[in-house]
Amino acid sequence: MTDMLSQLVTSDTAPAAADPGGQDGPRTLKRSIGVVGGTLLTLSCVTPASTLFVVVPDLFGDLGTATALTIAIGSLLCIAVAFCYAELGTLIPSAGGEYAMVTTMTGRLAGWLVFVLSLLVVMIVPPVIAMGTADYLAPLVHIPAEAAGAGVMLLATLAGLLDLRANAWITGVFLVLEVIAAAVVAVLGFAHTERGAGSLVHGVVAGDGGASHPVTAMLVVSGLAIALFITQGFSTAVYLSEELEDPRRNVARTVLATLAISTAVILVPVVAITMGAPDLSALTSGDIGGMVTAWSNSAVGTFVSLCVALAIINAGIVMVIQNSRVLFASARDKAWPQPVNDALARLGRFGSPWVATLVVGVPGAALCFVNLDTLYGVTGVSVTGMYLLVAVAALAARRTSHKELPAWRMPLWPAMPVALIVVLVYILSRQEATYLLWTGGIMAAATLYWAFYLRPRRDTRWLVTLPEDARA
Repeated sequence: MTDMLSQLVTSDTAPAAADPGGQDGPRTLKRSIGVVGGTLLTLSCVTPASTLFVVVPDLFGDLGTATALTIAIGSLLCIAVAFCYAELGTLIPSAGGEYAMVTTMTGRLAGWLVFVLSLLVVMIVPPVIAMGTADYLAPLVHIPAEAAGAGVMLLATLAGLLDLRANAWITGVFLVLEVIAAAVVAVLGFAHTERGAGSLVHGVVAGDGGASHPVTAMLVVSGLAIALFITQGFSTAVYLSEELEDPRRNVARTVLATLAISTAVILVPVVAITMGAPDLSALTSGDIGGMVTAWSNSAVGTFVSLCVALAIINAGIVMVIQNSRVLFASARDKAWPQPVNDALARLGRFGSPWVATLVVGVPGAALCFVNLDTLYGVTGVSVTGMYLLVAVAALAARRTSHKELPAWRMPLWPAMPVALIVVLVYILSRQEATYLLWTGGIMAAATLYWAFYLRPRRDTRWLVTLPEDARA
């Protein structure tokens, strides 16, 4: 067993697959978007408004007035993560995203585990967020959360079948509306300030019966896994790198610009809500829509709610686009039995991987009818573990075979990825055992698939493909 594990860990990096331009080679996606389109799509995947209104309320319930501080710390950590993504994404501009980067830099097994972690994130998050649509459609119509979420996923699937350039403009319009909603919340919160800036660093949360309790440093550390998830969408730029024009320059620009904009759009309203909440119990309840209505009137509350509903639909569209590209790339890189690979790698008339899009969207609609509450914790652990493996890969980005390639290079290398690895390991150590066990069990099953199916077929399976214009 020890010998087998040693052989698995030391597996060589996969050789490049056949020439994509050849008749029998794997198919590639067309380069059709620039920095603006890529940033719009990536920001839409971060989906600041839906994150603010769907995910952040749960943090208010756990962290109270320390929520903004936790998100700010998570955003600072994400700068180091973004540097790793930007450098690796310009070296390995592939629709495979994290797994293509990690496989190329550190080996096939590590890349496969990153792929599974990314699948956990990209398959679970869209339906969970989509179910939040019902709460924000309530001013107009009452729809069960499950039905609303399924409808959003199916609509997103239909949009995902279109040309990527068209989707960039669709999501761009929705993005403007959600940024307006976040701005309205920020203005109203600051205009009704009830507590000073000191409350942002001296965290308290309302307990049972309305009594307040201090938020400990360990609670903040535990919340960092979700805080990392809140701004996680900037990695979409890497998934889209195969469709970005001039990826050597535009991937890094898109990653870093998206992180900066999304952090501002999320963090400023959180600060405003924290300072403007009528009382600690209202803040801890996380009822942002109720606070907006109390600060203004029902018409403004309805406007904000509808903007949030559109933001969630927007997020669903971009997440389906992103996730279908991951499955397309995994099939092109022969991660599955051949009939599955052939189906997932098919491109439709608009150049999108239509089978992979359906595989992502239709099961996502079905998942809306499953209780997914506990999967938020698993998602947080998965994102942290994925970032950890990407940081390890960033340490290998300047070895002999890669250091001469043209790419954007992060400052303070290797100190930046080393510090990030230490912090992420500590964050993982503070997560609940249940979430760690669930994620660890899935990783164990993935390792068995690698050991008994992929590795014995190493010459024909799990071959990372790079676009022809990215190999120079």
